[in-house]
Amino acid sequence: MNNIPELFWHATQNEIKQGYFYNEDTDEFTCLICGESIRNGIIYPENNILYEAKKYIEIHIAKCHHSSFHFLLNLDKKLTGLTDHQKLILELFYEGNSDNDVAKVLGTGSTSTIRNHRFSLREKQKQAKVFLAIMELLGEQIPKKQSFIDIPRNAKQVDERFAITKQENESILNSYFKQGLNGPLDSFPLKEKKRVAILQHILKKFTANQRYTEKEVNAILKPLYEDYVLLRRLLIDYGFMTRTQDGSSYWLTL
Repeated sequence: MNNIPELFWHATQNEIKQGYFYNEDTDEFTCLICGESIRNGIIYPENNILYEAKKYIEIHIAKCHHSSFHFLLNLDKKLTGLTDHQKLILELFYEGNSDNDVAKVLGTGSTSTIRNHRFSLREKQKQAKVFLAIMELLGEQIPKKQSFIDIPRNAKQVDERFAITKQENESILNSYFKQGLNGPLDSFPLKEKKRVAILQHILKKFTANQRYTEKEVNAILKPLYEDYVLLRRLLIDYGFMTRTQDGSSYWLTL
């Protein structure tokens, strides 16, 4: 799955469209695609021209990611629901092509076929708006403990193992951290869903955007469980952490 900062999933629709988020607390503009932050109040040079932070984050997106549109379009089908054929049609329209132009590029020979595709995509947009409203209203009704815990979007395979409610998560942690949430673990379960909950909790021991040696990772994990090598391996296998090929450096997958 695409390597997307967690901030992306908490952004508003307009922020996702523009590709960046402004944080008033830190006075920074942050790219929702790669996590690059541009501090307000600093002048940034680009091709012998000086830019203020807001304009520079826009330049960064264009320079590094082409555009928000292209980034979103190239996300995994799991996230967009779009086929490769639909993506190509959308890209051709984004570039300003007419129905006739698109028909020629695709070799269909029929503008009516392309028009029907465009109509279907517009209907899909309407459905998405309605579905989004439904889910937001549902979220307002569901008790907090019944809502799902957040999961790292870069987990290698997001499936039913990650369908853990906050109430269920609390129960799992209390069952396996009987001496308190700071550890150690009484045991480590075989059931993957429980493992996910525990590993998610263990992630809090690490700091985002910090590199760790294998020795440092081991030092954090050893007090939690005797088989700390297993924990370290699972953090990598589940996609919660990333490491260099030689294992000399580890960091949280954001």
